[in-house]
Amino acid sequence: MCSISFMFLFSLSMFLFIHSINFLLADLSVFIEWEIVSLNSSSIVMTFLFDWMSLMFMSFVLLISSLVIFYSKEYMSGDMNINRFIMLVLMFVFSMMMLIISPNLISILLGWDGLGLVSYCLVIYFQNVKSFNAGMLTALSNRIGDVALLLAIAWMLNYGSWNYIFYLEMAKFDSEMMLIGALVVLAAMTKSAQIPFSSWLPAAMAAPTPVSALVHSSTLVTAGVYLLIRFNILLVDSWVGNLLLLLSGLTMFMAGLGANFESDLKKIIALSTLSQLGLMMSILSMGFYKLAFFHLLTHALFKALLFMCAGAIIHNMGNSQDIRLMGGLTMHMPMTSSCLNVANLALCGMPFLAGFYSKDLILETVSLSYLNFFSFFLYFFSTGLTVCYSFRLVYYSMTGDLNCGALNLLNDEGWIMLRGMTGLLIMSIIGGSMLNWFIFPTPFMICLPFMLKMLTLFVCIMGGIFGYLISNVRLFFFNKSLIFMNLSNFLGGMWFMPYISTYGMIFTPLNLGGMVIKSFDQGWSEFLGGQKIYSTLVYYSRFNQLMQNNNLKIYLLSFILWMFILLGVMIFL
Repeated sequence: MCSISFMFLFSLSMFLFIHSINFLLADLSVFIEWEIVSLNSSSIVMTFLFDWMSLMFMSFVLLISSLVIFYSKEYMSGDMNINRFIMLVLMFVFSMMMLIISPNLISILLGWDGLGLVSYCLVIYFQNVKSFNAGMLTALSNRIGDVALLLAIAWMLNYGSWNYIFYLEMAKFDSEMMLIGALVVLAAMTKSAQIPFSSWLPAAMAAPTPVSALVHSSTLVTAGVYLLIRFNILLVDSWVGNLLLLLSGLTMFMAGLGANFESDLKKIIALSTLSQLGLMMSILSMGFYKLAFFHLLTHALFKALLFMCAGAIIHNMGNSQDIRLMGGLTMHMPMTSSCLNVANLALCGMPFLAGFYSKDLILETVSLSYLNFFSFFLYFFSTGLTVCYSFRLVYYSMTGDLNCGALNLLNDEGWIMLRGMTGLLIMSIIGGSMLNWFIFPTPFMICLPFMLKMLTLFVCIMGGIFGYLISNVRLFFFNKSLIFMNLSNFLGGMWFMPYISTYGMIFTPLNLGGMVIKSFDQGWSEFLGGQKIYSTLVYYSRFNQLMQNNNLKIYLLSFILWMFILLGVMIFL
């Protein structure tokens, strides 16, 4: 089943990519409506929008998912239920397709909820207590966004149609559309794990590594960014956009700091995803939706590769994810190490790799824009932190000696896994340049003062130096010393968001909800509603049954009763 799924998805990906180029060059959009049912003047319509953006994103999602399924053939080979796993991944991809091609809030909700449901099934795939807790946190965090989307759907009834794409042009002059936009932004923030909904994203690492490669590159977490790219008109020069800029900038900063204190290999990569999502959201809130889309695609390529390499390393390390136990992997796993280093350098924005074209362009556009100093600082400092934790990861895993005590056979023998990684390695090298020519066909120059032009390079170099020093030199001991334990707990614990999202929710809203259900739904509402009607009907039916029994006592009693009633009426008259 793995091979068939891989071939089908890969072929479909190539087909869609060629058509996306065709649509881009011809400036073409195809809008398909399918009327499912029509009742009087109301009709339920399924709508699809095919333009260069949806086709290109679909082709990238299918490319990555095909390689992830190919990779899973070996990675999940010990699993008895591998076909079930592949079916879940295919359902996940189908839900994402549904979301990408929908310009209609109803059909978006189908894909949106599909992603939420299947992601829950995948997070709890390895059935243990930690996975169940992580799955519940993921599902409940995403329900907030689902409710926001449902409210937006209800509010859009005022417009007579759910095809939001037709109403965005007049959105700036309409307060109702801005409210719908705010609800959509809330939904996107939960799905893309922006502050204060960030805690579910590292928790979702309980899923198998191929799922993490798919979720963190091109599917679940990017759904929110993609939805906001479609709603981009609402974000420019509005309070919604300004609020999103602040929160996404803080997300980027928080994730970058947290990754420097983390020792779990998968969680470091998850926090780097969170940092990049903050970057996409913040540039999107400034109105540069094409740049956000460009970074979305390039990031998908090297992030999937990064997770695949992490999976291969974890496999070989006997399922250990602690980077402090790794070391000298270049000697034992040269091919995997090379892929990991290329993906890491692309993440840092190394010139002429995929990440460079989008990240450098974003930072230079930020330098060119009217922006307050705080947001400017968050952009550049977070970029430095990205390089810092990437170099720290490379230092711990690639240099020195292997610190693992067990007798592990470390090698690059997983040929199927290596082939899957090689496909993404090529795309991580050439993908950025290729997309740059397609998405921005007209060359334009960003003219900046020398100091601003060099600022990006300076920040990256300083980040790399600090990453090395923090890992190696005893002088930088604050992430090891007990003196700074409270600071380390705060910065490394995502600013206490996991505690607030779990204990905080249990002690207040969830308890309150439980009390409301017990006292209203299952209490007074039941006592005065359904149960009261039932008991009254039972009582009267029994009385009626009793009256209809041909019993002499009852007959005489009822006769006397009626005589008294008649007598009373006669006296009254």
